[in-house]
Amino acid sequence: MEMTLRWYGSKFDTVTLEQIRQIPGVTGVITTLYDTKPGEVWSRERIQEMKKEVENFGLHISGIESVNVHDAIKTGALEREQYIANYIETLENLGKEDIHLVCYNFMPVFDWTRTELARKRPDGSTVLAYTQEAVDALNPEKMFESIAGDMNGTVMPGWEPERMEKVKELFEMYKEIDEQKLFENLKYFLEKIMPVCDEYNINMAIHPDDPAWSVFGLPRIITNKENILKLMKLVDNPHNGVAFCSGSYGTNLDNNLPDMIRSLKGRIHFAHVRNLKFNSPTDFEEAAHLSSDGTFDMHAIMRALFDIGFDGPIRPDHGRMIWGEVGMPGYGLYDRALGAAYLNGLWEAIEKEAARK
Repeated sequence: MEMTLRWYGSKFDTVTLEQIRQIPGVTGVITTLYDTKPGEVWSRERIQEMKKEVENFGLHISGIESVNVHDAIKTGALEREQYIANYIETLENLGKEDIHLVCYNFMPVFDWTRTELARKRPDGSTVLAYTQEAVDALNPEKMFESIAGDMNGTVMPGWEPERMEKVKELFEMYKEIDEQKLFENLKYFLEKIMPVCDEYNINMAIHPDDPAWSVFGLPRIITNKENILKLMKLVDNPHNGVAFCSGSYGTNLDNNLPDMIRSLKGRIHFAHVRNLKFNSPTDFEEAAHLSSDGTFDMHAIMRALFDIGFDGPIRPDHGRMIWGEVGMPGYGLYDRALGAAYLNGLWEAIEKEAARK
């Protein structure tokens, strides 16, 4: 595996490439053209500029997260053909620049949902958190307003103000879309882009829905073992794969994370490994990556990835805000750096255990 860190670009991220390259064992970044809108074509020139900036700091681009999928594709609207054509052109340009991993999601309206961005924990750190009761009490059109004050002046992925201004319109677009239709539209999209993925060896890694159940009545399909295996069979191409996010699948305590990993051998192209602490089945908060700080057995998760021969990029995911750091909630430097070191330590131990057998 390769240890990486997500980086939003020098214009948007409070963490610098200079800092990232000093994290032991981190050799690549997972990045994006953060100022592009869903449906826009990424030019080779902009991709080249992004690559050069990263490589100037002794790192490389391990993958893209995300090339966002336009809502016309997700809803199967008439104009989806043009947006699929644009997506294919972007994939071609990435492939020509030797970038071979794209993480994406197929979530309606909200890319992820949290009800708090700065819940204070007993140790004084602040974390992202979710309670179903808070969601049930909210008008979805007011969701952005409820958390905007805790963004520390940053723009959170999937919660861009211009997108959130159109929440009512977005809900209208999805009113006739159920889980079956969303699956059909995802299958259609993947079948259209697989030829260019085959040509340029681009692995498409779908990110699970977060949380792994319906929010505000919207359909959610990438939520459990049954559904993700269904998608792998619907488009049975090795380039159609998974970004295995332990925190997102783990929001549903019925999901056996190590078992899911083992069931996806050969189809996990990217991994987000993080921990959650549950106060109840519908009240959870982000934790430190350490197993004992949350609910998940992180050694078992890393062991499952090792057992299936996972050799792709991995990254620590949402971290706590600690030591007075102010930045994009969940994406500060310090706790994610600790997470990277911890995950690297687990991997080293697992490798050495396996070598002694």
